[in-house]
Amino acid sequence: APWTVFSMGWSRRPDPTAMFRLAIGSYVEQYSNVVSIIKKNPGEGNLYQAAEFDHPYPCTKLMWSPDMRLGANDLLATTGDYLRIWSVTDDGSGQNMQVQKEALLNNNKTSEYCAPLTSFDWNETDPTILGTSSIDTTCTIWDVATQTARTQLIAHDREVFDIAFARGKDVFASVGGDGSVRMFDLRSLEHSTIIYESPDLDPLLRLEWNKQDPNYLATFMVDSRRTIILDIRVPSLPVAELGGHLGCVNAVAWAPHSSCHICTAGDDSQALIWDLSAMPKRPVDDPILAYNADGEINNLEWSASQPDWVSIAFKDKLQILRV
Repeated sequence: APWTVFSMGWSRRPDPTAMFRLAIGSYVEQYSNVVSIIKKNPGEGNLYQAAEFDHPYPCTKLMWSPDMRLGANDLLATTGDYLRIWSVTDDGSGQNMQVQKEALLNNNKTSEYCAPLTSFDWNETDPTILGTSSIDTTCTIWDVATQTARTQLIAHDREVFDIAFARGKDVFASVGGDGSVRMFDLRSLEHSTIIYESPDLDPLLRLEWNKQDPNYLATFMVDSRRTIILDIRVPSLPVAELGGHLGCVNAVAWAPHSSCHICTAGDDSQALIWDLSAMPKRPVDDPILAYNADGEINNLEWSASQPDWVSIAFKDKLQILRV
């Protein structure tokens, strides 16, 4: 790409034409940024750009709809200054795609300024539910179908950096600048549970919920080389800490098809896959697979529709790796 690649996501669609459909977002420190739709040539195996559209500011995250119904449009959501929903369709050529903006969602009715969104998660059980996190300490739960906010809550004492749904449609958790992981239930939002606090209340940047075994979450601290694995049945103490990286961790992803495998990536240019089946009986000391990229890895995504493939972003490159 002609820019640093940061955000990315694999299409979830089961149909063969969407098998290698990814979206990647640029990271340029200015207003004008772009999102590219990338596809793989079926015969030749090389990747090509099937569409590109403008995006204000870099995407902090992008994610395709988990709606698997055939015939439904393939929707793509992005966060930055606001939450936007885009519709992505084939242009009829079999090669390229057309992108149209479906919605811009803004819950800040009182101010002309927006509080940037740091991340979001799209509920797999009920694809009408999407949750965003913001630097203004809040999380907002959206109804994608009606394009309205279902609820907004103050989630943390400082910025909220990430949000993740558990399996099912009611439970989600968030991490933030106050160093805590907090768990919420849409059926009773007046209460939240603090599952974990980092030792010196260092900010926690990312949160990934294990969709195969919803007892486990993964997170990591700012400028930390370690990934923290949490068991919600044993709050406050990590069930495992994964070392192995020689630079700070930037991204983590659970295997979509296995309850005990997780991939981590960081500034040491390494993507590591870990087998956690021995925990909590034995510590997890070493990864089972390692890949060395040609630069600091900023992001990674494990394809849910094709679990043999992991994508990584470093410098101006997107690579897809076979696991």
